[in-house]
Amino acid sequence: MVVKPVPFDTVVPTSSASLLTEHRPTYRRYLVDRGYAASYIEHCEAVVTRLDLWMIQACRRMGDLNETLIAEFLYQRVPRRRAAMPGGRRPDDHHAPLVHLLVVLRTALAVPPKALDTTPVGEELRRFDHYLSHARGLARSTRENTLRIIGRLLRERFAGDAINFDAVTALHVRGFIAEQAKTHTTPLSLSSVVSSLRGYFRWRSTQGDSLHSLAGALSTPANWQQASLPTSLKPAEVEQLIASLGQSGASIRRADAMVRCALDLGLRIGEVARLSLDDIDWAAGTITLRRTKCRREHVMPLPVATGDAIVAYLRSERPKTLHRMVFASHKTPHERCIGSAVVGKTIREAYARAGLPHTRPHLLRHTMASRLLATGSSIKEVADVLRHRSLNATRVYAKLDSRHLFEVALPWPGSVAPNTTGSQA
Repeated sequence: MVVKPVPFDTVVPTSSASLLTEHRPTYRRYLVDRGYAASYIEHCEAVVTRLDLWMIQACRRMGDLNETLIAEFLYQRVPRRRAAMPGGRRPDDHHAPLVHLLVVLRTALAVPPKALDTTPVGEELRRFDHYLSHARGLARSTRENTLRIIGRLLRERFAGDAINFDAVTALHVRGFIAEQAKTHTTPLSLSSVVSSLRGYFRWRSTQGDSLHSLAGALSTPANWQQASLPTSLKPAEVEQLIASLGQSGASIRRADAMVRCALDLGLRIGEVARLSLDDIDWAAGTITLRRTKCRREHVMPLPVATGDAIVAYLRSERPKTLHRMVFASHKTPHERCIGSAVVGKTIREAYARAGLPHTRPHLLRHTMASRLLATGSSIKEVADVLRHRSLNATRVYAKLDSRHLFEVALPWPGSVAPNTTGSQA
């Protein structure tokens, strides 16, 4: 049933016949406990009131309230969202209040829990996810990306039917990859599609399926990752960046500490975001990385400059929170842990304050490796500091090791070899 849209800025009084009246105090308390501003809470309550009226007009029951119904409501009531529908899961200032509402209602058992995909494809993806997590130890973000890709393939071929790989041919797999290439436009991005399919087919092979023909249809696109020198900051740019630290401004102490963690320790932006207060041993002067990309623990020395920057942030700028993460959100709710996107944005803003043209936060990790090589560290030592599981990941930095490259360089054919012994050639 399609309800005639009501302008979203129309003031709608709360009806006594409201479906959500009894849950409003709990909803407001939920928002207050998480530190949201009064103006935002009023906005959230206004959005919920409009949803309530729309559900009554559409003859919807409380049990109908879920993500699909919210998407339908926003599509009809907020015209600018129509370009994003169907799907409509992009967060915005009207969607977030309703996400909070679902959390409150499901906690109170007022609406059914989020529907579990009980189709054969849904069951298959859950089994594969268990394998990726427990057998291969992949991080959640990696698993989610892999499952999205495999889910597209399976739903395209089987929809809601049972999975039968006898109906899948190498031509189907190639066609799927060609279709994915329209959105995964870079070799590295398309490589993730191929590697996800290859990993899934191998797993299915261990379940007794014969998928050698499908695995043989996979071809990783050419991606010359190590064809060029790794980009890093020049020594003058490093000094320029360091000189720009310590300025005044909003969240500036947090920015200084994040830059120091990336530049002095070579931490990835995700590792910076997940750094905990319990990971720092101030007495021993060490820092333990527990939630790394390879899911191993690493103990590293904590440089004085990095420690001073973290202490300055903790003492003068970090808001009070319920969690133990070093870097907290400076927007309400403070209890919400920050993600890698916040760290990346902070480092990009630090580049801009220093007058540097760079935008990639990972440059600071490359810069640390280059500085280690410049001071005489070996490739093995660089790999240990960067916490690479294989030296192959560190080989690209060998191109920057001018000191050792000079020692192994061969003379150009026809030229005179340099005299390294002091005698005549």
